[in-house]
Amino acid sequence: MAKLDHCTPKLMDVVSSRGGATGMRIRQIKDMLFQVWQRVAIRCLDVYLGEKQDDLFKEFSDTEEFEAGLDRQVMKIGIIGTPGSEHRMATIMVGGTKIVEGKDIPRCCALLMGIIYALNLSYPKELKFTFEVFQKLFLDLDGLKASARVMSLKNGIF
Repeated sequence: MAKLDHCTPKLMDVVSSRGGATGMRIRQIKDMLFQVWQRVAIRCLDVYLGEKQDDLFKEFSDTEEFEAGLDRQVMKIGIIGTPGSEHRMATIMVGGTKIVEGKDIPRCCALLMGIIYALNLSYPKELKFTFEVFQKLFLDLDGLKASARVMSLKNGIF
């Protein structure tokens, strides 16, 4: 596995150089995996920053459970479907109302930032660092003024 990890970047460069139908299939696979890695990175971010995933994400097994619990959500991303399934749907909930539905988790995080800015809402206090990372690292807004925790993460990434 260590050898595979070492060879993977070069291997991906080689296989990505293919053209035609083979190249198109390779790009589709890479896009799927990239989306999975984006979801994994966002879900791990809360844990890394010492915040609770449950403060940003709420899991629902089906649409009925989602509808029943919607009115108790202040500002969250609801994830509907069986954990581990590729067919999970994310929905932004603000003030007990569905704002955007049927998107993937990374897109919902970006859209939630837009909603916060458009409606001039405050970040939830319990997710201060997560939203600061979204704002300052991912959206590159006011990135020079960040908390020590976020600057440490930024230095580790860039």
